[in-house]
Amino acid sequence: MSRCTSFTLFSLLIVCAAATPAPAGQVNLLSLQEGTFPVVEPASYGGWPVVALLDDSPETGWACPEGKIAGNVFVFEMAAEATIERFEFDAKSVDEDGAGAKEVVVEVSITSKSDGFTPVLEATLAAGRDRQAFDAAKRVPARWVRLTIRTNQGNEGWTELFGFRGYGERPQVAGLPEGISGTYATDYNDFHVRQQGTALVGCYEYDFGILDGAIEGRVMKITWREGEDGSQRGPAVMIFSPDGKAFRGFWWHSGNEARLPDGEWNGTKKSTAVGSCPHWSGSVSGELTKTLSSTGRARVYGILFDTDSATIRPESKPVLDEVVASLTAEPTWQLTIEGHTDSTGTAEHNRVLSQQRADSVKAYLVAAGIDPARLKTAGFGASQPVADNSTELGRSQNRRVELVRG
Repeated sequence: MSRCTSFTLFSLLIVCAAATPAPAGQVNLLSLQEGTFPVVEPASYGGWPVVALLDDSPETGWACPEGKIAGNVFVFEMAAEATIERFEFDAKSVDEDGAGAKEVVVEVSITSKSDGFTPVLEATLAAGRDRQAFDAAKRVPARWVRLTIRTNQGNEGWTELFGFRGYGERPQVAGLPEGISGTYATDYNDFHVRQQGTALVGCYEYDFGILDGAIEGRVMKITWREGEDGSQRGPAVMIFSPDGKAFRGFWWHSGNEARLPDGEWNGTKKSTAVGSCPHWSGSVSGELTKTLSSTGRARVYGILFDTDSATIRPESKPVLDEVVASLTAEPTWQLTIEGHTDSTGTAEHNRVLSQQRADSVKAYLVAAGIDPARLKTAGFGASQPVADNSTELGRSQNRRVELVRG
């Protein structure tokens, strides 16, 4: 029997912490990997940044400067308007007794980062516990989420918090009417990206940089590769401004997805012309052909399916047509189309679903004129992950199609 620590928020309902999993179909909307970023930040102790609250890890956290233990206010902006149904807090990994956050207030707004806030949660956190979950006392649409840490557990020098999550259904994020193709000035020199449907390919002028991935609304999730042999790699997530003229983001080394980002990656649009790099072919089909020629295997992102379904979504057509172009350019190639999923769901369900999705891709290619004798399919479910399934960014990398030559 668990203990419930709760009290009323003005006229709102009483809430109770409960370590229960998120309902099916819900995601942590307050995550860097969903395109949420801090827009109002209290002061932080060195090496304990606010962004650590959004990295999905209970082992990295925020801490105040010494002595600023009360009244710390944060505001986070989500990628799109959504309703958060449940909040979670991590407070186990504090490094001083009594430093964990205690009394917290959460408010939401659809107006701006400074106005129009409605209180949706007031709660008292227990010391030394992660995944302290509280249902929202009001379920109202939000774009900005304001968290106030009123007090800590008694430490006179420090207040710390290691995770802040908000669960709800992922909203449909409106895309940019003109797409994102173009050249951007970024922290890692010029960044050239071409959008083909939901698929992204490109390069950047730093250490033979290559990128590929997909865009969901205004949220760009890519894999970057550096070095002449592409041996340095990892994920990145960026969110575009509503006018598409700038993005803000973070990057990780492969295997570090469940930790603090390794760095920021921000950019401002210079031109709608994509530009080029000597080490980049310039298109999805070009990169597929180059990768399959050199390694015999290529990952394809941007092929999207309806939820828990093998039905290909219409916005996937451009990237599938790029696969057709590669196969047409190399008429002797025979390919195996592999379907891969994340770890959500049972192993057997994922295996069947991944096989069905691979079969759907084959059916599209055959309908486009590719000889079916050149194509085989295989479904591997979640058995061959390429990233950490404990984070949404890792799961998004694991949901993929791979093409294997031979």
